[in-house]
Order: sequence, then structure tokens, then C-alpha cells
Amino acid sequence: MKLSKKIKNMKTKILHFFVTSFFLGIFPVKTVALNYTITFTGTGASTMVDNVTVQNLTKGISVTVSAGNVLNLSDTPNAVEKVNVNDGTICVYPASTDGKSIVSFFAKQTGSTQFDVFSLDGKKIVGIRTDLHAGINTFELSLLKGVYVIQVTGNEYEYSTKLLNSSGTQSKPEIGYIGTEKPSAFGQQKSKSSILGGITMPYTAGDQLLYKAVSGNYSTIVTDVPTGSKITNFNFVACTDADGNNYTVVTIGTQTWMAENLKTTKYRNGDPILNVTENTSWNSLTTGAYCWYDNDATTYKNTYGALYNWFAVNTGKLAPIGWHVPTDAEWTALTDYFGGETVAGDKLKETGINNWISTNSVVTNESGFTALPGGMRGGSDYFRGKIGYWWSSTLYMGTHAWQRFVSVNNSLFYRNWDDETCGGLSIRCIKE
Repeated sequence: MKLSKKIKNMKTKILHFFVTSFFLGIFPVKTVALNYTITFTGTGASTMVDNVTVQNLTKGISVTVSAGNVLNLSDTPNAVEKVNVNDGTICVYPASTDGKSIVSFFAKQTGSTQFDVFSLDGKKIVGIRTDLHAGINTFELSLLKGVYVIQVTGNEYEYSTKLLNSSGTQSKPEIGYIGTEKPSAFGQQKSKSSILGGITMPYTAGDQLLYKAVSGNYSTIVTDVPTGSKITNFNFVACTDADGNNYTVVTIGTQTWMAENLKTTKYRNGDPILNVTENTSWNSLTTGAYCWYDNDATTYKNTYGALYNWFAVNTGKLAPIGWHVPTDAEWTALTDYFGGETVAGDKLKETGINNWISTNSVVTNESGFTALPGGMRGGSDYFRGKIGYWWSSTLYMGTHAWQRFVSVNNSLFYRNWDDETCGGLSIRCIKE
């Protein structure tokens, strides 16, 4: 009896070895070490996404993803093989630490498709039946650790391949539809730098990304450190001043901020703001005023915005409709969200040296706030490229008001007060 049982167990092991070897050997599969697919959607004032500029803040590189395409993040982008819309290809991108895998395949015809996942002993793990359009269709799989067989059967096409999942999820097995790239969007072949109708960007786990999405006149920033394939949604919010300038916005915690400095020359009711160009006049003004750095709108307006005195802030009419100049308490909430005054500066400042005169590795802009060094106007123009100053709408005492500023020299986000007549500072507005 014991010998018979041993022989039976041995036969079972041999059968399992044969089945595993068979499936792993006959089904070709294209893989990369890490490949996340990021799909973009819009809500709020618009549901359309015209394009997304993606910055890898850690690596200092950027790409632009046009409407209808996806972002592919890969730590080995050159190893991603091309997908030909005519070659009937199925591709599997196995899970990394998040336990989710990506499967894409070419559907020759529009129609009903059966998508099934089996264990090596033939047991069906999960499956769905769905209507698909012709083109490259992409799905996300959530599976436990193991080796699986994937079978796809549609209108005039059928695929089988294997998936070796070495980092499984703890949830129940699921198949999720990501999207379809229709054949009309392709040429004869996709290049190695592009897959699934999208753009590939080099990515290492832990990299900080900044997405800037545009939809007509709306523009929104989202920051993220992706750990797997996902849908990133942009909440588009109107932010337009009396001059018709449209501003990029970013939501941070419960607050929604402008992600650039104000540049209007009019109050929200259409009245013009006094433009004062003489440096010596700025410390004696008692009415609202603005200027451009070095009185040069052509060079500085679009990047740094305008510089305003506190009397312009105090009118209550400087911000776009639906927005206001932040109070001291609202600035403090932003500062606290990023760890307080001693560290928040580097999390708020724009990375790189396009606008700052220098930078260091700890500047992350993980907030998406993108603080810029617009300098100030006082007795003379100064500090552009080195310091960014912003007014609050809160008086400290008497004729003094609260301000915030960041410097190129350190990670601080300073809280300071100065006299109303100290000069012109930048303005960031916060949504009502």
C-alpha cells in the first residue's frame, strides 16, 4: 500500500511538472520588469483631457501625452517591444510589488470577447465576457502568486499565453478593463518608445511625478508616486482673471490653489490697477498698484506674474471671481500640510534651475504648488531668481501685514510681517 501510494504521488508530481513545462514552453510572452499604465480622465468644469505634460521630478525629464493616449512607465523602456496593429499580438506585463499585471491584445473585429484566466491544472480562476472595439485592448489583472494561462477568444481572433505572477495580491482575483486604442490612431507599427497607444517614460519605483493636464482653458496639476497601473483623474476648475488670463490650479489637502502667480492688470470688477514703474514711488504709495519685474512684461509676466502692493490686496477685488488672496491662517494650513516652516519650502518650490538660480536634490515640488522666485519691488528691483514673496490678506497689527517667502538657500517656508508700504510682492490665490 505504501509503495503504491509513493508511486501515485510520484506520478502526480511528474504530471504537474509536465503540465507546467508544457504551458511555460509553448506560449511565447513579451515581458518587462516594471510597466505601469496610467490612464487619464477629467471631471469638474470639463471631462475632456486635451493633453498631459508629465514631469518625472526625480529624474528631471518630461513627456507630453496627447488626448486618448496613455502613459507607460517602465524601468526598462528600451526593452518594450513594438505592437503591430496587424500582427495579432498579445502582451503580458507581469506584476511588481502591487500584485497587478497588465495584458494587452489586438482585437481584429469589434464584438463580444471572452477573457479567461486558468490555473495550470485547468481550473478557471476568473473570467469576463465583454464587448470590445477593434484595436489594442488593455486589461488589468489582480491575481495571487502563481503561474496562469490566459485565453482570449473574440470575433475572428483567439490568443493563449502564460503569466508568471511572482507578487500576488491579497484580494480576490479580478479582471479590469483599462481602455482601447483604435486602429485609426496607429500607423503600420508602433515604435519601441511607444506602446498601447501611449508614451513611455523611464520610471523607477519611488519616482515623484507631476502631471499637468489641459482641457481648453482649464489646467490642473496632480502629483503622484505610482505603485501600479491606475486611472489618474483631473478635477478641472475655472480660474480666470479680469484680463482673461487662465490659471493652472492644484488641490492640496482640502485647499485648491493657483499653481502660478497672479498677473492681472485689472480688479475683478474691471477697474484698472495703477501701474507704477518708478522704484522710488513704491515705498510711499497709499493706493493699490502693480508692476512687472524690471518693468518688463514681455520677459517676466508669463513666468513670474505681477508684483502688487498690500493696498491692492486690501481692496478685496484683486483675485478672480470665486477666489481670494489667502489669509494668514490659510497659508499656515498649507505650511503645516507639508511638515511645517522648517521643511515645507523644498516641497513647494519648483524643481530645476529654469527659474531658480540654483537648486539641490531635496527640492521636490511634491506639492505641485510650484513656488517661483519672482523677487519683489521696493526701492529697486531685486531678488528675482533667489526668493519668492507672497502677501496674505491678514494684518499683523497697525500698518503691518503677514507675508510668506521661500529662498534658494534653504528649505524654510518663512512666515514674516512687514509694513503695508514695503513694496510689491507676488500673489497666489485660493479658491473660495
